[in-house]
Amino acid sequence: MSDFTDVDLGGSSFMRVGLSRSRFERVDLSGARMRNVYLTGARLRGVDMTDLELDGLVRNLTVNGVDVTPFVEAELDRRYPERAKLRPTDADGFREAWGVIEASWASTVALARSLPPEQLHERVDDEWSFIETLRHLVFVVDGWAKHAVLHDPSPFDPLGLPHDEHDPNDHGVPNDRTARPTLERLLALRGDRMAEMRALFAGLTDEHLASDTDVTGPGYPPPGRYEVRRCLRAVIHEEWEHRLIAERDLRVLQGRH
Repeated sequence: MSDFTDVDLGGSSFMRVGLSRSRFERVDLSGARMRNVYLTGARLRGVDMTDLELDGLVRNLTVNGVDVTPFVEAELDRRYPERAKLRPTDADGFREAWGVIEASWASTVALARSLPPEQLHERVDDEWSFIETLRHLVFVVDGWAKHAVLHDPSPFDPLGLPHDEHDPNDHGVPNDRTARPTLERLLALRGDRMAEMRALFAGLTDEHLASDTDVTGPGYPPPGRYEVRRCLRAVIHEEWEHRLIAERDLRVLQGRH
C-alpha cells in the first residue's frame, strides 16, 4: 500500500487508478477535474466546497446533516415540468415518456443547425461534442433496446460510440472514436433509432415490462439477466440527461461564434 505524506502531486493525472478505501487528510484538490469518479460510501469531513460543481447520478447526498437530494430533484422538476413524466411505472407511462423525449430534441437540433458544422465536433470542458453525443445515443439504443430487449443479432451500428470506460478490446461493440460523421448522417441514423424505439413502446405491455430479458454473447450491456423495465429506463435516462448537457454546451459554443 502506497503512502503519500507531505508530497506535492499537483498537476498529476490519475486515470484508471483504484483509490477505494483510501484516506485523504489535509489534501488540496482545488481546481481538480474529475470524470467518471465513484464516491459511493465516501465520507468528507471539514471540507471547503466553495464554487463546487457536481453533475451526475446523485442519491442520498447529505450536506451538513441534511439530505439535499429531494431539494435538488424538486428544483429540477420545477425547471423542467415534463421531467416528472420520465419516471414511468407502466407501459402507458413509458409511451408518454418517450413522447417527451422525442419532442424535447426538436429545439436542441435546431440550435445545433444554427452553428457552423465544425463546431459540432468541438468539445466544451472535455464533455462530448454534439456529434459524439448523438453517436453515443445511437449506441445506447443499440445496446439497451436492440441488443438487450429485442435480441437483434447485429444490433450495433459502426458509428455508435460507447462510453469512455468501455473496454476498447470488446470486439462485439464498434469503437471508432476517430470517426467524424456529418450532422445529417447522424440525424438520419438517429431518426431510424427513434422510429425503432417508437415501435417498441407502441407494442409494449405491462407484462413484458415486468419480465426479464437474458443478454448473451459479446456486446453491451454485459451478459446477464435484466428486467426489461430497467433496460428501457436506461434509454430514457440517457436520452434526457445527454440532451441537457449537449444543449448547455451548444449555447457555450453559440456564444463563441
